[in-house]
Amino acid sequence: MLGHSHALSGLAAGAATLPWAPVQGTVAQVAWVAAAGGFAMLPDLDHSGSTVSDMWGPATDVPSGAVGRLAGGHRWGTHDALLAPVAFGALALAAANLFWSSLLVMALAIGLALRALHFVIPGRAENTVVGNLVLSWGGAWLLLAHTPQPTWLPWAVALGVLTHVAGDLVTKQGVPVPLLWLLRRRRLALTPMRTGTTLEKAVLAPLFLGVALWFVYANTGARDVLDPYLQALRDLG
Repeated sequence: MLGHSHALSGLAAGAATLPWAPVQGTVAQVAWVAAAGGFAMLPDLDHSGSTVSDMWGPATDVPSGAVGRLAGGHRWGTHDALLAPVAFGALALAAANLFWSSLLVMALAIGLALRALHFVIPGRAENTVVGNLVLSWGGAWLLLAHTPQPTWLPWAVALGVLTHVAGDLVTKQGVPVPLLWLLRRRRLALTPMRTGTTLEKAVLAPLFLGVALWFVYANTGARDVLDPYLQALRDLG
């Protein structure tokens, strides 16, 4: 799937899981949804030249090359539905108990979401290395400075990674058979859909956006804010 489809599906998954997410308060809910959306891009760190790899220049490109070699190439280890959430989640777990390391993880998530959703963001600052660094680190600081230590980060990482794998599972290229690909490289693919088709752009991406907006409305305080206005509109009709 395209980057923006992954990010939108991650936002939808984050918003849909809010009733069970280990977060409390509006700021923490926003952080959870943003993290799930950003981390739905993370498995493509195995591919040099991807949005993840290019985002912060050498700071992300160098690790991308190492991850790609360790994972066995693009769409292998980092797309394993069992290994990838555990591996990335473990890294987030190691970072979650310290402010500065959790800030880095959260900034990575926000930066990825900004890059993936750049087509709906005015200007191009989020597509530049410096602009993305400023926006992502600033956003991460604003969120984490006003919430308890985000011990939930590993769960958000795992959710985003699984959402990415599920998205690639419905494309022709598929994803590796969990664990068994280590013995014999085989992939699973549920449909013959190619990445970037009209179906993805015109149907799936808008669907993910609609689902995300609905669950944000249903699972946050947005319902209490919007309901009076919606009722007023209904009364006018």
